[in-house]
Amino acid sequence: MTTETTQAPAMESPEARRPAVAVLVVIFTVIDGALRVLLIERSAPPADGQWAIPGGALLHGETLEQAAERKLAEETGVTDLFLEQLYTFGDLDPASGDGSVGVSWFALVDPSRARLARRTAWRPAWWDLSELPPLAFDNNRVIDVARARLISKLQYTDAAYSLLPTTFTMRELQEVYEAIVGQPLDKRNFRRRLLATGFIAATAELRADGRHRPARLYRFAHRS
Repeated sequence: MTTETTQAPAMESPEARRPAVAVLVVIFTVIDGALRVLLIERSAPPADGQWAIPGGALLHGETLEQAAERKLAEETGVTDLFLEQLYTFGDLDPASGDGSVGVSWFALVDPSRARLARRTAWRPAWWDLSELPPLAFDNNRVIDVARARLISKLQYTDAAYSLLPTTFTMRELQEVYEAIVGQPLDKRNFRRRLLATGFIAATAELRADGRHRPARLYRFAHRS
């Protein structure tokens, strides 16, 4: 009696996907009481002529954080400010054959410190969040996630420090918070809550603006 052995057919291995990895940096500032985001007008396909969040591919030997810091420096001229990893998106560019991965970060910058690159190709510009143009690669969703994270962080961190100069009035600080959350805040409650957090400290300096009595200047406590 013979026993016939049947070998199972080998499983065909699917071709491994190698999605492109890009680092995106959502850069916020507050100008004239409005929260604004830095966008770049694309000057090459895909999405030529459309506006998008600053970003690009990783350089050889570069970490994700180093890539984010590099893009921040290239677009604003500063790096020593609030920068935090936000979220990893896997579907921002459905037209990509092998798929795409976008590792997003968000940063906050005082407009007086920012020095936008002066170039005609890949032109940068600040955009009011209430007046955004049509964006490439579903970047509206990335900005929405970044703003929601920022609003959340205001509740328990001093993240707003990068949006203000070294010293500021309570009015200026409240205007920044109002721009971020998109609504007016009660002056008395805001002042009491911020002082209770310990994030800010009063200085011995006053500032007069010619219209109101001199206002006390404050600083973020971690800057001392």
